[in-house]
Amino acid sequence: MREIETAARSVRHGGVGVGAGLRSDERAARRRAFREGFPQMTIQTSASRVLHPGLRSKIMSAAQAASLIPSGSTVGMSGFTGAGYPKLVPLELAKRIEAAHARGEPFKVSVWTGASTAPELDGALAKVDGIEMRLPYQSDPVCRKRINAGEMEYIDIHLSHVAQFVWFGFLGKLDVAVVEVAGVREDGRLIPSSSIGNNKTWLDQADKIILEVNSWQSLALDGMHDVYYGTDRPPHRKPIPMVTAADRIGEPYFHCDPEKIVAIVETDAPDRCTAFTAPDETSKTIAAHIVDFLGHEVKMGRLPENLLPLQSGVGNVANAVMADLEHGPFENLTAYTEVLQDGMLSLIKSGKLTMASATALSLSEEATKEFLDNIDFYRERIVLRPQEISNHPEVIRRLGVIAMNGMIEADIYGNVNSTHIMGTSIMNGIGGSGDFARNAYISFFMTPSVAKNGAISCIVPMVSHVDHTEHDVQVIVTEQGLADLRGLSPKARAKLVIERCAHPTFKPALAEYFDRAMHFSAGRHTPHILDEAFSFLPNWTAAKNAREAWKDESLVQADAWR
Repeated sequence: MREIETAARSVRHGGVGVGAGLRSDERAARRRAFREGFPQMTIQTSASRVLHPGLRSKIMSAAQAASLIPSGSTVGMSGFTGAGYPKLVPLELAKRIEAAHARGEPFKVSVWTGASTAPELDGALAKVDGIEMRLPYQSDPVCRKRINAGEMEYIDIHLSHVAQFVWFGFLGKLDVAVVEVAGVREDGRLIPSSSIGNNKTWLDQADKIILEVNSWQSLALDGMHDVYYGTDRPPHRKPIPMVTAADRIGEPYFHCDPEKIVAIVETDAPDRCTAFTAPDETSKTIAAHIVDFLGHEVKMGRLPENLLPLQSGVGNVANAVMADLEHGPFENLTAYTEVLQDGMLSLIKSGKLTMASATALSLSEEATKEFLDNIDFYRERIVLRPQEISNHPEVIRRLGVIAMNGMIEADIYGNVNSTHIMGTSIMNGIGGSGDFARNAYISFFMTPSVAKNGAISCIVPMVSHVDHTEHDVQVIVTEQGLADLRGLSPKARAKLVIERCAHPTFKPALAEYFDRAMHFSAGRHTPHILDEAFSFLPNWTAAKNAREAWKDESLVQADAWR
């Protein structure tokens, strides 16, 4: 039997219960419909969401829980793109670290997460110089500043690699896990929160576990998750049994040894909402190029009429593509992606997108309210998975995912830099774009053609840092146009990228560079003038000013160069 607690109170963004924020009669109707959809479920009212009798004795304050994390620990934190991260324990841990530093005592921890989290976690710990090492992806400005100043170690790693590297022992021992959940069932199984990320692995691998049970999270999330327990280490691996994005191959709950749980903290705090701006003309034009191209691929017989499962990266440009698809000709779409943003939620609401698989939600405040107010509708169309499944190369290749990701810059041969400014300063991290780019059916990378008010070209002779090689990049898109690089030699790719994607201001300089490289390069397969490749811009003063602007700590989005 599945038990679920009816929330005792209403909270922000529409509340946590089924249909919370509605009139009493509407809430009653929603609850009846919810129960009818799950007849085996009983509704249980309680002041606490910790229903396991043996675990109630472990409920304590966040300060008490944080005191159980010693200096030098490696801590696995829940959270993925601002969803499902612990809200209170990291803040209390930051206070402990700050107090220790004031006494002249060293105190740092290493932090592993699913992806980016929030100021209450990354920001709070970074401000007090409390992070020794961070992985796999971050977007916090304080973290970024310390990493680029050499004050914090950072390992940028493919998201699909994190869980398996932990299981392999490549990254060392995991001492403590701090994981947010929506509730603890009577049998001890855990109801996941608004993200799964690496939580399954943290719960399995950590010596000690601290749970944050967040009553802000809707209990109607129960049943939305698919936690797969069939992975194994070589040589005992078996195929992952997924053939469609909608397949459920696991179960809705986490398993956790109660003996490892040392503390439970009850919270009532919202996720960090992601701010999206309305699509500007540049983003709309990029989106239109992609939609037109997909239509052409359908006409050519290379895609079915409902396309293939969509993956979309984080940021305003990616969100604009989803918005354009809502008004496009394609019906019965599906998604197999990392995060579900506003654009995909709108596609689901409109009926264009029939099903979405992700590992986390990443919604604006308005979209969060829409999701919570209509969670009974969305829970039938969204499934959340561990990120080692949402980003698994085997599954991505089998499903034939159409991958669409942002970038910082691309060079004329198709190499893409999505992580570094001037080759040395990290922006956010590679995230899952590498997982999808190399294994996708079609792999798009998109960016405006210029940055910093036109001072910088995002199409360059040679990228200053390579995240995605020319072998993995199939289509490059800017507002200027789209370059389909499939089946082209390096020289043919260069001509097409310059012609289709470069801004008119920089197109002559790029064309001149390529022409001279064709004449003076030692090799003519991928012609380059290496001592000029990073300094070709005709107005170097403008470029210098733009480099200074890159130091702006407030830039956190994947499309931050804009």
